[in-house]
Parts: sequence; structure tokens; C-alpha cells
Amino acid sequence: MPTSSRSLALLVVVVCLFGAQGLAEAQTAHRRLIFVQVDSVLAADTHEGVDTRLASMGPRLQSLFNYTTYRLVSHQGSRAEFGKLVAFTLPGGRILHVEPRAIDGDMIAMELVLFEGQKPLMTTDLKLKDRGVLIVGGPRYAQGMLIISIGASSTDDSGTARAASTAPAETTTTPAETK
Repeated sequence: MPTSSRSLALLVVVVCLFGAQGLAEAQTAHRRLIFVQVDSVLAADTHEGVDTRLASMGPRLQSLFNYTTYRLVSHQGSRAEFGKLVAFTLPGGRILHVEPRAIDGDMIAMELVLFEGQKPLMTTDLKLKDRGVLIVGGPRYAQGMLIISIGASSTDDSGTARAASTAPAETTTTPAETK
């Protein structure tokens, strides 16, 4: 093999190696994180009104459910990478697994699994609008119903969530709607 052909082949190999390394670094630098927020709300008929911490969500809850009291029981948030599960501990021994799968435009695809102990109560795959909220009504809890609000927003490389929109998308589902 002539020297110029060997030099050209070596140059091509070196360019490919550095190009692959640069591509891998670019993909790592631009990985997408999802910030997931989970609020657990106890809804009951005790005539105590809406918890002040639920001020922005109160009218929505009242329009979807027929209770006189809405009280925030827990508020949790976590960052999650695509394909990696994040778990939230909910009241009553329940656990919610959220696994972001992909993002397509302004839609976040994810899988949700709600457990009571080891037993899955609900499994669903869904697409939620970026900065949107899914409200799950049920199961029964204490003197009423446990309502779970699940919000998701894409984040930048530092993990900072994008600003929430003033009118997030909503979907309502119940434990009976399973995969």
C-alpha cells in the first residue's frame, strides 16, 4: 500500500474516532431531563373548603370532583432521565412509579404505575403536554378520596424546569382504566 493511501486511511480513522467522541459528548451535554411533580390531595365531605396551598388547583378540583374539602397531604418533586424510573411514596402505603420514555415536540411520553404495597392498582402509558398536569381520582382514602396530581416539565441541562404555562393540559383517569 503506497504511503499516501496509508496516510489517508489513518486520517479517516482518526477523524472518525474524534467525530464519534464529539457526538457522544454532544448527546450527553444535551440529554433531556424531566421534572416530575406529584401532589397528593385528600378530598372529603367535611365542609372545610380548599387548602390554601391548593389555591391554583382548587377550582379545577371542584369542577372535576364533588367534595367540599380538598387538603394537600404531600408535595414531592424529582428529576428523571428518560428510561429511568422515579418512585414517589403516597399516603396509605401507596407508591407511584413514573418513567419518562420520550419527548416529541411538546409532548412527554411516560409510563405510570400505582401500587398498593406490592400490588399494582393502575398501569398506564400516556403522553402529557410539557408543563401539563394529569389528575387521577381515587382510590378511596380515609373519609374520602385520594386525588393524585402528576405534573411533568422538560428541563434544561442544569436540571432547571422550564416555566410552567398558565393553562396546563389536563386529563382525568381512574384506577379502572388500565393497560
